[in-house]
Amino acid sequence: MELVVGMESTWSLRVWLCAKMVNVDLTETVIDLSLADYKTTLYQHSPSGLVPALKSDSLVIHDSLAIIEYLNELTKGALYPISLEDRAIARSLCAEMHSGFHQLRQQCPFSSAHSTALEVIPDSMQGELLRVEAIFAQAEGPFMFEHPSAVDACYAILAHRLQQYGVYLTGDAGKYQQSLLQWPLLKSAIKQAQQWRLSA
Repeated sequence: MELVVGMESTWSLRVWLCAKMVNVDLTETVIDLSLADYKTTLYQHSPSGLVPALKSDSLVIHDSLAIIEYLNELTKGALYPISLEDRAIARSLCAEMHSGFHQLRQQCPFSSAHSTALEVIPDSMQGELLRVEAIFAQAEGPFMFEHPSAVDACYAILAHRLQQYGVYLTGDAGKYQQSLLQWPLLKSAIKQAQQWRLSA
């Protein structure tokens, strides 16, 4: 299977993390999203013109959450918790990351290189940071649930992004943030993003 990814694309990284978690081997095609005509190339791989996209023979899955669900089904539910209730919470949290936190994304764009710490946290980010803190504080331990899941893949990238801009959470939320930052798989993902940036 081929994973079409974007340079500095956080959702490409999240899907890559999920694939690694369940030992699904993927080849990668990197699209340089900084080029003026990148859409021309991308439409050759993704009908939505967005990354990531997963290609398997004639199948093309062109949304990150749909890809995660496909990988989950492919590996008999390995990306979500066992209990029905926990799976529902996990999917809710992944969906919230997928569709929310617009101010965080705008004010703190992701970079696989170093970013400058915020001197002052903008007022527009305060509400979203409170929500992130509430989510992170729910973690049962080093991971959101008993075992690493898609939720951790989704929020590990956010934990890294916050650190890049000098935002460190406290209390139970801070423990989860630090646990994600020390997760060897996240460290591998950041190195992978750096390789994508160099190869695009």
